Amino acid sequence: MGGFFGVASKQDCVFDLFFGIDYHSHLGTRRGGMAVYGENGFDRAIHNIENAPFRTKFDKDVQEMKGNIGIGCISDYEPQPLLVRSHHGTYAITTVSKINNMKELSERLFEDGHSHFLEMSGGDINATELIAALINQKENLIEGIQYALEVVDGSVSLLLMNAKGIYAARDKYGRTPIVVGKKEDAFCVSFENFAYKNLGYSDYKELGPGEIVVVNDEKCVTLVNPGKDMKICTFLWVYYGYPSSSYEGTSVEQMRYNCGRKMAQRDNVKPDIVAGVPDSGIAHAIGYANESGIPFSRPFIKYTPTWPRSFMPTMQSQRNLIAKMKLLAVEELIRDKSLLLIDDSIVRGTQLRETTEFLYQSGAKEVHIRPACPPLLYGCKYLNFSRSSSEMDLITRRVIDRLENGNVTDEVLAEYANPESEKYEQMVEEIRKELNFTSLRFNRLDDMLDSIDIDKCKLCTYCWDGKE
Repeated sequence: MGGFFGVASKQDCVFDLFFGIDYHSHLGTRRGGMAVYGENGFDRAIHNIENAPFRTKFDKDVQEMKGNIGIGCISDYEPQPLLVRSHHGTYAITTVSKINNMKELSERLFEDGHSHFLEMSGGDINATELIAALINQKENLIEGIQYALEVVDGSVSLLLMNAKGIYAARDKYGRTPIVVGKKEDAFCVSFENFAYKNLGYSDYKELGPGEIVVVNDEKCVTLVNPGKDMKICTFLWVYYGYPSSSYEGTSVEQMRYNCGRKMAQRDNVKPDIVAGVPDSGIAHAIGYANESGIPFSRPFIKYTPTWPRSFMPTMQSQRNLIAKMKLLAVEELIRDKSLLLIDDSIVRGTQLRETTEFLYQSGAKEVHIRPACPPLLYGCKYLNFSRSSSEMDLITRRVIDRLENGNVTDEVLAEYANPESEKYEQMVEEIRKELNFTSLRFNRLDDMLDSIDIDKCKLCTYCWDGKE
């Protein structure tokens, strides 16, 4: 995933930029970057943040960088922002993107005379560099940004900064958010709307799908009006979004309470306590407990002083180990108890199985699992939701493949997506047995969508039902 933040101010913007970017640290763990423009032109810093948080790595840069315009990011993949010199002049650019047709686009650019791309350490092309190359195909920046948004298969939202200000463009289907904040003598542009509140900004506007604006220290001007069709990622509410975030007017925390409440209304087990897997499962569990009347409790605590972030490092085996290491049992709340545990989702199932074993070893009598979203049947085509290289990394797809002897079609998957079907029940039972849960009940898609107070046609549900 990833997130970005930008500031245009009459005064030096580096303080606001630094903390605005830092408030996006929940969205990525690999790279952080800042670029500013001031009297001395452009200045930029990029650091690896896999082993230390953003604030620690950029503390020295903040003391040295000066500028009244700046953009920056937290990225799970490519180093950015990039500084680009082209016929548009020099600009800095950062993106949140997933580009499925990268090979096709790069070959098209080579045919049109683009000479080369710099390879990253894994041999891939930097996605932000590719977006910049697409923008440079057109005569002006606005046409270039529109072109990039249109030709990318997947999604792309971006910030582009030059001496005139910051151009912000939201993905053509609004799959990721962009919001603008305002205070006296400054505007900011952000992925997360909470990121600017403590810096003194108030909400100014939320960009619509495909909308392009430019901000400077005095105003925000719409250059391209928003489109009508939206498919914002539902997982922003379920998992990615920070509790204090809101998207399209719907609070992340409130949505999770709503989700838990609806799950409780359909459930029939009577555990001793309800608990959430830290951190994103907690709000769902509170909603469940409030609706059911079953006490909410914290039978394990995440050790945050040295393991504050939930999905570091990048190697899956190490991530699993660290996920286990940082959860500490409160055995008095576990021993001889029947527990109902809510997590945001089940992807591979490895961590939740180990968490369940951990609870059994700590004396739990029963462990009932309630994922806050439906079974994941498709790998996301639109956002870098996980580092899975194949849909067979999903436990649901492995189970379905086994049940169907490898004969899995979209028609078959549609049956497994239907919570009223026998195939669905069979899949859930196989997952329950494989992961050693006392019981397993997924949240239903219709209930989850009802928990978000916007039109369902504006929500992307591809990973659950394969519908684009």
